[in-house]
Amino acid sequence: MTPEQLALRDAVRSLLAKHSDVRAAIETPHGYDKDVWARLTDIGVLPIPERYGGSGATRAETTIALEELGRTLTPSPLLASTLAVEALLAAENEEACERLLPRIADGTVATLIWPWHGTEYDLDGPARYVLNGDTAEIVLATDGTDLYEVDPGAAREHTPTMDQTRRLATVTPSGATRLGPWDPGVRDIALAALCAEQVGTAARALELTVEHTKTRVQFGRPIGSFQALKHRMADMHVLVETARSAAGAFTDEISAAVAKVYCSEALFEVAAEMVQLHGGIAITWEHDAHLYLKRAHGSGQLFGSPVMHLQRLKAKI
Repeated sequence: MTPEQLALRDAVRSLLAKHSDVRAAIETPHGYDKDVWARLTDIGVLPIPERYGGSGATRAETTIALEELGRTLTPSPLLASTLAVEALLAAENEEACERLLPRIADGTVATLIWPWHGTEYDLDGPARYVLNGDTAEIVLATDGTDLYEVDPGAAREHTPTMDQTRRLATVTPSGATRLGPWDPGVRDIALAALCAEQVGTAARALELTVEHTKTRVQFGRPIGSFQALKHRMADMHVLVETARSAAGAFTDEISAAVAKVYCSEALFEVAAEMVQLHGGIAITWEHDAHLYLKRAHGSGQLFGSPVMHLQRLKAKI
């Protein structure tokens, strides 16, 4: 990372360390801390060009912020808003960009309805698993061919999920206005962004596990001194670093699918080991281990399961 990107990472990490409270955020009506979101947008983590009121951040800066959010499991509309921004820019509708992007840069939450689960979508029926779909003020949608702006008064319903840190909803679009063509490459950008978040989650799960094994004592010794546990944590470290490499290797449709498969499976393995190595405390509500395991399950299915992407890769071979 460049010095500027390192400074951005430190700024986001410091912000989340001081202000992020996951359990309090998920209890709010909208599922995230509005103050934390406002501070993030002030830092300038959305990939919005300066001519549209943004900070000029690139996808690289956005993925840095997403990795930090993944570390703390902070509920945030950054992923949803990022996808809406990318879809808008790709549609090349100057009027829509000038009208919507400054609002998003100022903190207005946006989301994108798209058939990432592999089914066709014709904008006539309910769309499920929409990120921040019940609270977003700007709602975009695609049928796989064109991009549309949906009436913000569309019917919405929050979807309770196992991973409470990820806000999903069912939205039934109405009053859709065509903005321009849909760029299928947005799907690959979405996968790369999610993979960055998964890497952050896996990295923090490993850190918490190592910290625990240094203080948990059995037979008069910290359990982290036992060779068998050292080997397991070394394996976790390898998974985290190879997932980081996979996430950073995004260049095209194939590398994005490979990254999604590998990062999803790596995070699940690391989170499962976190629970195992923490012992009984990991299955209590008070400890955060279960939140990391739930995030691993949920993000593994988001934007398509590993099996779905493996089938995509098979079709390319």
